Amino acid sequence: MKTKTQSISECFQTLKGRGECALIPFITAGDPDLETTTKALQILDRSGADLIELGIPYSDPLADGPVIQAAATRALARGVTFDQVLEVVSDVVPTLKAPLILFSYYNPILYRGIRAVLTRFADAGVKGLVVPDLPLEEAQTLLDIAAEVGIEIILLVAPTSRSERIQAIAEKSQGFIYLVSVTGVTGVRSQVQSRVQTLIADLKNSTDKPIGVGFGISEPKQAQQIAQWGANAVIVGSAFVRRLAENSPAQGLKEIEQLAQDLKAAVSS
Repeated sequence: MKTKTQSISECFQTLKGRGECALIPFITAGDPDLETTTKALQILDRSGADLIELGIPYSDPLADGPVIQAAATRALARGVTFDQVLEVVSDVVPTLKAPLILFSYYNPILYRGIRAVLTRFADAGVKGLVVPDLPLEEAQTLLDIAAEVGIEIILLVAPTSRSERIQAIAEKSQGFIYLVSVTGVTGVRSQVQSRVQTLIADLKNSTDKPIGVGFGISEPKQAQQIAQWGANAVIVGSAFVRRLAENSPAQGLKEIEQLAQDLKAAVSS
């Protein structure tokens, strides 16, 4: 019988005890298809992922770069729905060791009712939620209901934010703090902005919550740099999404397996 999946906070506590930086891969549900999504989640889980982030396709993904936007568009064009994604999640979560984090824009949650949606997420085994277009000023209702159902809401800190705002977000964020490494949308970049090093240090001086860094990280060398700067997690999205998009499903799965292994080795070195 499978043991119960850890919460996000528990997962970070375990990793802290081992002195490890977490790897958090991101993929888009339904691209290239939901069957491949299921296999991809299981492969990532056994190839070094400590937590996994799964994006729910949305028609107006403002925070996403071209690779993830295109993946969401393809998934929606194939008829992938919010309900279908949750069915996949419910089926696959019992087979995973890594806690699953959903990435969803606010409108689909608001439209269906915050309590109803968060209850469904919790029932499906979801452990965390990232809502990239949720302003801090409107987050309290979501945070309160999520706490009731056992889901941790991870808030994003932008590198351009004022220090007072960064502190306010850090105080409210649950599970970990999601530090955006670049100004702009997600995507693959050749270099990670050096300001991230300063922001990690500043956050560590003011909070004991784990810090995950994402947006623009695609290569093991970049991931290693982020880990050496003191991040507790490295989040990689477009590089995984692109490999699934540009190959046959079978080849794409092989490539994300290798990428996950390489990235985990890099953040562990």
